[in-house]
Amino acid sequence: MKQQARKAVVLLSGGLDSATTLAIARQAGFDCYAMSFDYGQRHRCELVAAQNVAKQAAVIAHKTIRLDLGEIGGSALTDNAIHVPKAATQGIPVTYVPARNTVFLALALGWAEVLEASDIFIGVNAVDYSGYPDCRPEYIAAFQRMANLATRAGVEGHDITINAPLIHLTKAQIIRRGTDLEVDYSLTISCYDPDEAGRACGECDSCRLRRDGFQQAEIPDPTRYLTD
Repeated sequence: MKQQARKAVVLLSGGLDSATTLAIARQAGFDCYAMSFDYGQRHRCELVAAQNVAKQAAVIAHKTIRLDLGEIGGSALTDNAIHVPKAATQGIPVTYVPARNTVFLALALGWAEVLEASDIFIGVNAVDYSGYPDCRPEYIAAFQRMANLATRAGVEGHDITINAPLIHLTKAQIIRRGTDLEVDYSLTISCYDPDEAGRACGECDSCRLRRDGFQQAEIPDPTRYLTD
């Protein structure tokens, strides 16, 4: 008798990392349920990218949850009065959205319980990243401990695993892995400050990491940049 596939909730932003993470989860044999967030971000075109990635990956279901993190502000991604920096900065940058991954993972945890899913996948990275505190291995480990203390599934012995398969990879390694898995990176967008047509600025921190990653991987970059 064929063994039933395990279910996984995959956080899908529409960016390069989350698209690769979804492909990794699918390769591992999970039935994937994608979750995206319309959280008041200035780069809302990533939601269209997420829809396209989810459709191509043939996920079981794709939810886009609406919430407004702009109500608390504190980030260049949710407050138009704060400019997205176009040069490398020191410390935690203004593009950090306060507690964003904690909010996202909490909602993914809730859906995982409803689905009786064993796993959650998130595309955080602690090597080529912008210094966000909620992208570190210590954070992921701490959230998993909390998740299995806070849920009925965890209390009843059905632990939920938080998977961060990219966390120790460079951007070039991520791109090579995704290319091997036939991820179509032309569907994705990573830019924090794209124009209305969805073209990447080519200058923000996320664009720089993406461009450098493709160059180091020696793989053609399909991104539409304003600066091209």
